[in-house]
Amino acid sequence: MPANGPTATVSRSTAVPGPAPGPVPERGCIPWSEARHVAFGSASPLPPVAVPLANAIGRTLSRDVPALQDLPHYASSAMDGWAVSGPGPWLLAGSGQQGSLPREGNRFLPANSAAVIATGGVVPHGADAVLRKESGLAARDTNGNQVLRLRPEAKAGEARSGQHIRPAGQEARSGEVLLPAGTVLNPAQVALAAAAGHDTVQVRARPAVAVVLTGAEVVTQGVPAPGQVRDTFGPQLGNVVSLLGGVADSPQKIGDSFGSWLDALDSPVLPAGGADVIITTGGTGKSGTDHFRAAIDALGGQLLVDGIAMRPGHPAVLAGLPDGRFVIGLPGNPLAAVMALLTVGAPLIASLGGAQPPPLQLMMSGCDLEGDPGRTRLVPCRFLSGLAFPVQHTGPGMMRGLAWADAVMAVPPQGVDSGGPVPVLPLPWAAPETPRTPRAEAANPP
Repeated sequence: MPANGPTATVSRSTAVPGPAPGPVPERGCIPWSEARHVAFGSASPLPPVAVPLANAIGRTLSRDVPALQDLPHYASSAMDGWAVSGPGPWLLAGSGQQGSLPREGNRFLPANSAAVIATGGVVPHGADAVLRKESGLAARDTNGNQVLRLRPEAKAGEARSGQHIRPAGQEARSGEVLLPAGTVLNPAQVALAAAAGHDTVQVRARPAVAVVLTGAEVVTQGVPAPGQVRDTFGPQLGNVVSLLGGVADSPQKIGDSFGSWLDALDSPVLPAGGADVIITTGGTGKSGTDHFRAAIDALGGQLLVDGIAMRPGHPAVLAGLPDGRFVIGLPGNPLAAVMALLTVGAPLIASLGGAQPPPLQLMMSGCDLEGDPGRTRLVPCRFLSGLAFPVQHTGPGMMRGLAWADAVMAVPPQGVDSGGPVPVLPLPWAAPETPRTPRAEAANPP
């Protein structure tokens, strides 16, 4: 663990207190697990797209990639040497050109003849084998003909039938599926698609996401003065969207007026055209200065999730617009916003991309965790010896704890006992943890 990271100082017999007692969740808030289900079920996969091979690494195939012809598509030489036909000695074909064969083409080689061939060259019809250059010696006979013979030091069995010939179709036959749909392409697989004759592959679409940032008090550079806060969304929100499977452009900063909100949601800035999803920050409260819901209503939209029974991040909102776009309203506090994005943004983006949302995993809690009646507590955690421990500094506006977390524990309203199972949601930038106890098992995703 890094020396400057938070430490799990809670013993297994010590209860980690929940938030101070508060009011019952607002009416209209839905349970955390239900919010994930609603977000995933609200969308349908976008149509697949064809991308050039150079842009295909990391994309998920939506269609099988077959071999367009035999691979390799011709019988070729595995050595520099001579293509030979029949038992030796062999008469070198085309003695005026040193008995060489063109690299392309596939002419006929008469019986008891030989012709020079390079590695990768087309093996001519009639050839039985390739004799490597180290094993052969070409010289003129008494009649002045160029004749190829085995060297005395040639290995036993040289020039046996099929030797040093790569037959056509050795790697794959025409029509054979090389890469099945659902494959997440790595560089070697992209190279295989190229070798098979493909210029493009069909992959799952990545939702286009526009990011809209609000807050007159937000500054983008330097140390903020009292009453100001530093922009924490601009440097990271687009990258998190990419990790979740979307494509985000540079964020758009708007004012806090209703008109600014309306303009931003009606036509968000995105070079490639319209966005599939718009993510906003702040303005999801219900005061007179919060304009998210009013802007959605003015555009004829529908609130799909209006508040979630969770801490932090309960003011999160998910809406649908008449033209098919979705709008995710994140709270203004940084940690609350990330928790809301993981709750509704991750399932929504996965659904649009034809994927499954990040699955929950049951881990064993390393300590007692108090619940919050009526709400799910989302607590950044570290994994130590196969146990999940909460980290420190996890207030709604704090990022220090999340910066060193491995995942997020979804503590149910009734709490969790030390040694008991707790649902864990992976962070998109963290390596997954392998459960090490019999009680840890995959939980059902939405």
